[in-house]
Amino acid sequence: VQLQASGGGVVQAGGSLRLSCAASGRTFSIYGMGWHRQAPGKEREFVAGISQRGGTTYYADSVKGRFTISRDNAKNTVYLQMISLKPEDTAVYYCAAGVSGGPYGPYNYWGQGTLVTVSS
Repeated sequence: VQLQASGGGVVQAGGSLRLSCAASGRTFSIYGMGWHRQAPGKEREFVAGISQRGGTTYYADSVKGRFTISRDNAKNTVYLQMISLKPEDTAVYYCAAGVSGGPYGPYNYWGQGTLVTVSS
């Protein structure tokens, strides 16, 4: 599966953005999907995950209540709605697909990142 993330940009603190990740192929619905991020000078970290049919989601504590992951299997797309953004959310965001099908990973396929910059 090939993944293409989009939707990043520059936003003021307190603002919102929605990231999208479009997947190629007919088997999108078998994959668990996740979003990760990597801030400058830091290691990549898990942000959110969603199961094959979207019934189960999982979030890092740092984004709970502010970020929402969802998916549309008919469109082969997973989304990350982000609200109440903080400067510390600034990072390159990556989507990933896992053959296990669950929201927790592990993730086997990665897309290119999309940069989110939150200004204070």
